[in-house]
Amino acid sequence: MLDDMRSFAKSWPGKAIVALLLICLVGFGINNVIADLGTSTVARVGDVEINSRSFLRAYQRQLNQFAQQFGSLPTSDQAMSLGIPSMVLQDLAQDAALDQLANDFGLGVSDNKLSEMLRADLSFQGILGHFDPSAFAEVLRQNGITEADYFHDQRNSARRQQVVQSLFGDVTLSTIASSLINRYAADKRTIDYFVLGNTNIETPAQPTQNELMSYLREHQGDFRTVETRTVQMLRLSPADLATTKIIGDDAIAAEYERTKVDLTKPERRTIQQVVLNEAQIAAFEAGQTAGTSFDTLVTDNGLTTTDLGSLAQNEVNDPNLAGAAFGLADGGFAIIDGVAGKRAVHVSAIEPGGVPSLDEVRAQIAQNLAWTEARNEIPDVQDQVEELRAAFRPLNEIADRFGLDIYETKITASGTELNVLSDLAAADVGRISQAVFKAEKGQLTAAIPLTGNGNLYFDLTAIEPARDQTLDEVHDEILAALTAERTNAALEAASAAAVAKLDAGMPIADVAASYNVFRQLSTSFTRFGAPDGSIDSTVAAAAFAGDGSLHGATLSQAGEHIVFQIVDVIPAEGPLDAGAQENLENEMRVGLYGEFVMAIRDDAGLLINEQALQRALATGR
Repeated sequence: MLDDMRSFAKSWPGKAIVALLLICLVGFGINNVIADLGTSTVARVGDVEINSRSFLRAYQRQLNQFAQQFGSLPTSDQAMSLGIPSMVLQDLAQDAALDQLANDFGLGVSDNKLSEMLRADLSFQGILGHFDPSAFAEVLRQNGITEADYFHDQRNSARRQQVVQSLFGDVTLSTIASSLINRYAADKRTIDYFVLGNTNIETPAQPTQNELMSYLREHQGDFRTVETRTVQMLRLSPADLATTKIIGDDAIAAEYERTKVDLTKPERRTIQQVVLNEAQIAAFEAGQTAGTSFDTLVTDNGLTTTDLGSLAQNEVNDPNLAGAAFGLADGGFAIIDGVAGKRAVHVSAIEPGGVPSLDEVRAQIAQNLAWTEARNEIPDVQDQVEELRAAFRPLNEIADRFGLDIYETKITASGTELNVLSDLAAADVGRISQAVFKAEKGQLTAAIPLTGNGNLYFDLTAIEPARDQTLDEVHDEILAALTAERTNAALEAASAAAVAKLDAGMPIADVAASYNVFRQLSTSFTRFGAPDGSIDSTVAAAAFAGDGSLHGATLSQAGEHIVFQIVDVIPAEGPLDAGAQENLENEMRVGLYGEFVMAIRDDAGLLINEQALQRALATGR
């Protein structure tokens, strides 16, 4: 049922109905620059100010949530690209708009209510499930919040909740609307049907040569070559020049002795973590005592771990996490504090560190030395190549002189054929293909600069202009296309003839027999298709396009020609099931709430101090 509802929500009728029920929340930008706000005021909604301290606290909380999920804090640039500052400001502005309304209504919250909220907060409860002052103080400390800040925020939160509950708490979907949506989503039908295929029609006549030629003329635009240019290329880069270098064993050994301290590898550990609630903490602690594996505890508690990857200790930004993970044995786990509460940290693999042996790093040292020689020599080699090019020496001769490779290929304007050049940067592909297609055959071409301090030299050796393809070149393709077109036309004609027989009152079983096929009875299906896939959504849509007397023909998503007749219509009875109705009602409340908050925010007026915002973001880096 819920799957059907999801499919219904994606269909155009579903969108039309939901559009009448839901009003979507619209975001807003942060482009306003306001000069008349205080230096510490980031924004103001009506009379309610959002100061830089509140913004920074919310911003840091959002960054911590990101770090909790992905294992590291985002940089300021990453946070900006993810839209975190805008999202934080949007949330604060919405809260401020409700605070303004609460002020206008004179709403308040008693100290008793605040005390009740405090004691009900699971974050502040101890092992026995009661409010723990030390836990309260620790959570506030970890989040950089004073008691005054906490109670101020909670008081405003409770006032906002009063507004929301009083306005939207009783929003429900009417019985009529619920029944209509349920009818649309859950009505079922069954059909008699049969499938027409190539064996049920006369094989179309084999196209003659003249017909193939006529088809080609009509579709000549689909049968053309593209301009192709043949080029000979020489690439000169540090990597290419390095492949020509032979590094001796003595040089490798000497370099190893000189740099082996720098070659020391840090120990790396593959780390996983998972956030735990109180019950899960108890289960993991008991499992730790009993020697139960981390994987077993995760599975038994229905949890999903976050993989942080294989990290060195200095790559872990969270000191608490780093200390715990690098104090564990391979396969062990520990329970530590985190921003969102307790979490279990697990080490699934350990890669030892230390100084590698010469044999372990021989190839890498040889490559590094070759690269060093190549980087030192490449300016001089480039000058020599340019002089030889100016003297009109062939690329083959130049390549032989320096031990470099020559590449020869045919390329099109897209440049996809340039993959013959290994490790070619994507930015260079377009640059090379453009130069090749601007060049003239027989003329000396300029070097093309490449990403990473390299050059590409090329000679244009041949040009094959774009042209119409002949029938001999595309005979098989034309034959297949024309045969498929005629077969499809014959199947469509057969389907239309079968529908005409149904129109005349012939039983569908007799119509099917006239094509040497059997009638089939479908399973019941909704307008979204059958759960087992035997009736797809296209066929289902055709079957729901009329009343119970409907018959017709359609092309399934698999390309089968289906002739069908409605056998049974099974109306859905009553309203939606409780789960689906609750989901729709929640969506209604969210939509109405979003539109309401945006309206009161706009009515109160949102002012943003761009300078204060940027200062706050700079402070938070």
